[in-house]
Amino acid sequence: MNHLHSTDGRSANRDLLTGASGAHPAAQGLTEDIDPTREDSYWRDHYSQRPYVGRCASYEDYGPAYRFGVDAVTRYPGRAFDDIESEMSHAWTMGGGTSMLGWSDAKHAARDAWNRAMRHGHPNG
Repeated sequence: MNHLHSTDGRSANRDLLTGASGAHPAAQGLTEDIDPTREDSYWRDHYSQRPYVGRCASYEDYGPAYRFGVDAVTRYPGRAFDDIESEMSHAWTMGGGTSMLGWSDAKHAARDAWNRAMRHGHPNG
């Protein structure tokens, strides 16, 4: 499996489809407002309270999906999650990180992280 994400924050501006570094030019201002470390810390503390997380699940199961959702905000600026979900599904399947979750489970965490990043990281969110 091709791992596009790392736990050290280096993948925060990684292109979800190609794996290339660097934010989409239209998202440059947004990436400056989103702190991947803050987002990771938030989800690490709150993931177990989410309705889609099973009782025996660990953060290591869901963490890559949260990072994937945060990354997608910068990859797809100005687009709605529903509009890019098929692209995200493909990218997750091709290299969704270290999680063993399939997209049908990971998408809930990715959407959650997307929504939070849009609210907390976007100037108009």
